[in-house]
Amino acid sequence: MTAQAGPAPPAPWLSDALLAIRASEGDEDAFALLVRRHSRSLLLLATHILGNPQDAEEAVQDAFVSAWRRLPEFRHGAAFTTWIYRITVNRCLNARRRRRPPLPLDEVAEPAAHEARSSPSRTAEEDAALAALATALGGLKADQRVCWVLREVHGFSYTEIAHMTGASEEAVRGRLFRARRSLKEAMAPWR
Repeated sequence: MTAQAGPAPPAPWLSDALLAIRASEGDEDAFALLVRRHSRSLLLLATHILGNPQDAEEAVQDAFVSAWRRLPEFRHGAAFTTWIYRITVNRCLNARRRRRPPLPLDEVAEPAAHEARSSPSRTAEEDAALAALATALGGLKADQRVCWVLREVHGFSYTEIAHMTGASEEAVRGRLFRARRSLKEAMAPWR
C-alpha cells in the first residue's frame, strides 16, 4: 500500500500571476512562495514609511494576512506586486495615522560595508549626511514620503505608484515634485 501524497508544492520559477491564481484557489504553498518573494522588499518599503522596523514588520504581516483574505477579490489581470504594495502602503499609512504625533525617521538602512580605505572622518561625514536625509524624509508629508520611497527606493513608475496609492498620476507627480524640492532644500548644506 502506498501513501497518497498531496499536491506537489509550487515550483519557485512560477510567475506571481500563476501563484496568485493557485493561492486564490486555496493553495497555501503558492501563497507562502509569494510571501517569501515579496516580504523583503515590502519590509524595506514599510521601514522607510514608518521609520521603525517593528512597526514595519507588523504592517507587512497585516498586509499579507489581508491579502490572503482578499485573494478572491484579486483581479488576475493586475500585477500581484502592485496589488500587495498597495495593501502594504495602506497599512503603513493607517499605522502612521494611529500614532500621533508622527515619529521622525531616526534610522536609515545601514549602508553597505565601508571599504577598508575609508577614513573615520569620511565615515562620520557619511553618517551625518544619512542622519540629515532621515530627518528630511521624516519631515515630509506622509503622501509625499510614500511616493518618494516607491519611486526613488523601489523604482516604480508613476502609473504603478498612482495605482498603489489610489491617487491620480498627476497627484503622484506633484507629490514627488514637492518631496524632491523639500529634500533638495534640506540637503543643500551637504552638497
